[in-house]
Amino acid sequence: MVDPIVPPFVPVVVATLLLPLVGKYLGRRGAHALGILATAVVVPYVWLVPDGVYFAGIDLFGFETVVFHVDVFSRLMGLIFGFIGAVAVAYSWASDADTVQTAFALSYVGTSLGAVFAGDWLTLIFFWELMAVTSTLLVWHYGGKAVRAAFRYALLHGVGGTLLLGAIIWQYAAVGTFLFGSLPGVAHDPGMAGAIASVLAALGIGVNVGFVGLHAWLPDTYPRPHVAASVFLCVFTTKTGVYGMYRAFSEGELAIAYMGGAMAVFGACMALLQNDMRRLLSYHIQSQVGYMVAGVGIAGHLATAGAFGHVFNHILYKSLLFMTVGVVIYRTGEESLKKLGGLGRKMPITAITFFVAALSIAGFPGFNGFVSKGMVIVAAHKNHYDLLWYLLLAGGVGTFLSFIKLGYYAFIHGEYDGYVEDASIGQAVPMVAVAALCVLFGVYPPALYEILPGGATLDYTVFTFKHVLEGVALAAAGVIGFVLLKTPLSRVAKIPDIDRLYNPGTMYGTRALVVGTTELYAAVDRTVVRATKVTVRLVRDPRSVIDDATVDRITRQDTIGFGVLLVVITLAVAVVVL
Repeated sequence: MVDPIVPPFVPVVVATLLLPLVGKYLGRRGAHALGILATAVVVPYVWLVPDGVYFAGIDLFGFETVVFHVDVFSRLMGLIFGFIGAVAVAYSWASDADTVQTAFALSYVGTSLGAVFAGDWLTLIFFWELMAVTSTLLVWHYGGKAVRAAFRYALLHGVGGTLLLGAIIWQYAAVGTFLFGSLPGVAHDPGMAGAIASVLAALGIGVNVGFVGLHAWLPDTYPRPHVAASVFLCVFTTKTGVYGMYRAFSEGELAIAYMGGAMAVFGACMALLQNDMRRLLSYHIQSQVGYMVAGVGIAGHLATAGAFGHVFNHILYKSLLFMTVGVVIYRTGEESLKKLGGLGRKMPITAITFFVAALSIAGFPGFNGFVSKGMVIVAAHKNHYDLLWYLLLAGGVGTFLSFIKLGYYAFIHGEYDGYVEDASIGQAVPMVAVAALCVLFGVYPPALYEILPGGATLDYTVFTFKHVLEGVALAAAGVIGFVLLKTPLSRVAKIPDIDRLYNPGTMYGTRALVVGTTELYAAVDRTVVRATKVTVRLVRDPRSVIDDATVDRITRQDTIGFGVLLVVITLAVAVVVL
């Protein structure tokens, strides 16, 4: 064991607690400066700490835990979490987010760091649940429609966390340890115990990553709060989920890989049908996380590197997309594409950075998404998972279609009726910085390989003729598809998702359960009261009770009570005799 060192979540959590006090005396600017410092310091800190460092000996619920463990996976997550946390705090300040909201956001960052640097399952689930609480508060703080969305968000993540906890407890009972590596051992056990633990872990983590059918919280929640809050939300929960999926299924799982393919296609298709900009981006979180999940499920050197490379790249371009769309909403007050148009001429910085992010997420050659998405697709092809390969390619076409639509209607087509300014300096600086990294990692992939698991020995060439041609072909298919679908898409209204079924189903089902339980209790209570009354009459005046029964003048209620009494007396006699 290495000498105890401070886990990276500690300075972020301390800053969270100090933020309101600093804001009181130094104002909103001073509070946000503290937030930027606390998150930015995580980057050099986790980069310099060597692999294998861990901090154990902390008791949690009576068990010894490892609250800080560094390896190539946790380091990658810490680097990008710290960097984007600082960027998002800077963007929050420039977008008029209040100090309390940023404090909630920092608590969300801190608990996410705690989860990805956990060295055992008990510590991870502890921070996992705290992450759900802090993100709920971040959404809830905005008020209005965000409050109900936050309740639904908390409910779904409570269910997911409970399922994951069930898997963790199951594996502890089987192998007697919470350390990483134990859960896959149970999950891959051919017996019943392994099957149950595997399903519980997959479903519990599946809520966080947005499995098809468990995903509706994502587009329901992320468009609701302040635009700066959405930048934080799009980063931490789903990507911590991918990290957790790898820890649970480090040897891969083909069913999970195919679920990733389904997510890639479903999310892209649903995004294409949206007019609310942040709702469109939210569905594309599900779609892009599908590539990461597929990489984890495929397993192997290339697929795992691709999955975590895509985690890193996705955090960059997705946060940039939410920042650019956030500027549009901040400046115009409009969420719907149908009320915008031609903003590229009035907001050139926002438009340019948007198109950098759009080309990155679509996987166009020369941008970072092309590198990591290509790794997963090639891994599926090399392993001869042909159906999965086609699903991932189809998701790529859908992505191009969606972002051509978003870029066309927001920045190119038409004319916005009203005066609008471009991003402020405070908004533009973080946006340009992230856009530059999207290009850097796209044109110089070795910079990305440096931080990937097994990146030093990665046998993968990005810019082959076939791969570049594939990227260009997907883009061409997206352009042609948009030309053909532009008119039908313009007529599409809001498309319902599965939550239109399970939200009312849950409400009315819960109501029926509560009413049924209370009515059953009331019926039992009435029966007991009537039986008691008959018993009292029997003790005081047994002859009158017998006479009433003989002449059939007992009321319906007394009959019920008398019947219960006879049953009780019979059982009592049987017990005495036996």
